[in-house]
Amino acid sequence: MTGEPAEVRCLLMRGGTSKGAYFLADDLPRDPAARDDLLLRIMGSPDPRQIDGLGGAQPLTSKVAVVSVPEDPDVDVDYLFLQVAVDTADVSDRQNCGNLLAGIGPFAVERGLVAAEDGRTSVRIRMVNTGDLATATFPTPGGCVDYTGTARISGVPGSAAPVVIEFARGTSPLLPTGRAREIVAGTPVTCVDNGMPTVLIAAESLGITGYEPPQELEDNADLRGRIERIRLEAGPLMGLGDVRDTTVPKIGLLAPPAHDGAVTTRTFIPHRCHTSIGVLGAAGVAAGLRIAGGVAEPVARLPSEGDVLRIEHPTGFLDIEAAVVTEPDGTPAVVRTAVVRTARKIFDGTVFPGPARTPISPLSPQGAADDSPSR
Repeated sequence: MTGEPAEVRCLLMRGGTSKGAYFLADDLPRDPAARDDLLLRIMGSPDPRQIDGLGGAQPLTSKVAVVSVPEDPDVDVDYLFLQVAVDTADVSDRQNCGNLLAGIGPFAVERGLVAAEDGRTSVRIRMVNTGDLATATFPTPGGCVDYTGTARISGVPGSAAPVVIEFARGTSPLLPTGRAREIVAGTPVTCVDNGMPTVLIAAESLGITGYEPPQELEDNADLRGRIERIRLEAGPLMGLGDVRDTTVPKIGLLAPPAHDGAVTTRTFIPHRCHTSIGVLGAAGVAAGLRIAGGVAEPVARLPSEGDVLRIEHPTGFLDIEAAVVTEPDGTPAVVRTAVVRTARKIFDGTVFPGPARTPISPLSPQGAADDSPSR
């Protein structure tokens, strides 16, 4: 594809507890810089409200999925996730998104990349960001995607059709540092990677309970500063290098379960506190709960049998199946991760990119809101 598209075919979809714009790779510029510039203008970034684009003014609603036909015959589609920053002109491909992943199979059927079965269809997906594989299975009566159903997930009103996502065993070590516990920036942590580099921390070691509302945690400047110091120091230990300008590793704060779950969580992604929890973030937490000697061991309440763990978060819970075994060399490894999500098609049509822009200070006359002061 050459030149600057004046309009782009787009499907807006809720995937899990996130919302994003889904595109075919052939409908976007091939050059990554040109593609990212176009996506910033489509989403309305940089602008704290993303008022001139599709974005919803926070990371969970400023996401993009790019889907293409793979070269690998054992995979049905390739899925590239792009996190579009809200108030800076940044687009990152340094992580996966397990929530938007819930919409990839239905999108592939909608666009004719995968032929649907009459009943249920399974789509094999390669997550381009990391090379990890997943299989999504969802209802397709009569060969058409059915988004209606009785499955409910916390953080999403109503119910929808279940999308069962099973993750193939990854090639990366579950413990990137090789140890179950590290002292990072003076704080005990467990660094895990079960599809998403994540640093697990007992909330009490940061002087909080772990039950605080997300906004209260975001407003705690001392806490955010300490979390960022931990993140910057953990990055090189996890083989990620300098992570100052990246969105990984994520930070998972752990507290004893408040209800009937295995653990209570608060997740920084990495600077905003998640109002629920991401799928891959939950996968990291679930695996971390089963690591002997990890920081979660004295915090979690594991079920007496079965592999399903209930991860509590600010707006409910997420049930995830995580099976961890000990390899012959004594290191832990995940052999199965599976979760039920839902997805819904919101609109399918054409999006018109806005003009190129530079950030405007909310205190300047040009940036002042006409209906309320900027926060």
